Amino acid sequence: MKFSYSLSKRFVFLNLAIQFLITHSVSSLNITNEYLNHKCLLNQGIYNVGSEYENNLNILFRKVRTDGYAQTGSMHLSKDPNFDSLTVMFQCRGDSYGSKCRTCADTAVAGFRKRCLRNKGGIIWYDQCFLWVSAFGESMSIKTNYKNIFSMYNPNNVRGDAKLFAKRAMNFLSELTLKVKKNTGASSVIIYYAAGKKKFGKITLYAMVQCVSETIDCKSCLTWSITKLFKNGDIKQGARILGVNCDVRYELYPFLRS
Repeated sequence: MKFSYSLSKRFVFLNLAIQFLITHSVSSLNITNEYLNHKCLLNQGIYNVGSEYENNLNILFRKVRTDGYAQTGSMHLSKDPNFDSLTVMFQCRGDSYGSKCRTCADTAVAGFRKRCLRNKGGIIWYDQCFLWVSAFGESMSIKTNYKNIFSMYNPNNVRGDAKLFAKRAMNFLSELTLKVKKNTGASSVIIYYAAGKKKFGKITLYAMVQCVSETIDCKSCLTWSITKLFKNGDIKQGARILGVNCDVRYELYPFLRS
């Protein structure tokens, strides 16, 4: 009787474990467009309802949500450079395209309107895309913007030799940086992205690096971000750096679509 109970318990545990793995595999791929962060650029001012600025912003937002560029990953739009300057930048994560990218575009526009109500400028980040709006008509192609960068970390520390893990992870991310390719898709949209996985003993490291298409110092931005990831001695099982010029991320589970 005791043996029968033990076996039954083990069977139930196995079923629960299988369900957990299935659920984890789905959630770890970040199927939903999870909100990550936002920043309203207060120094750029507030626009009035019914103003020319609001009209221009609505035009560009419609382009972000409906234009073919949103299906392929990246777009950079400007409206009236000589009057009421306005620039909008939108980009999806390298593995998000088509309907997935379009869905994130809809979410980002709605999120920006809600969180930065009537702000002329601001940035909002989601798991699979980000949206950047500027009233200054500025370009992202000059230099990396280190002011609008934030980090996120897995709460769990790396087990074993953390210094060795950090060294290997940095080397792998640096390898990916060198593999970043200028990929041209439909409508001549360009995206700079590289991802991969590498086995380190019993663990597998999954990572990605990405730059916006207009960034001319992509390598410098990625190198700075990789260094920042491991700046503290408290090495985590996963981490990411996000900004408006480049993104870097690593995890011990698959988080990208193949």
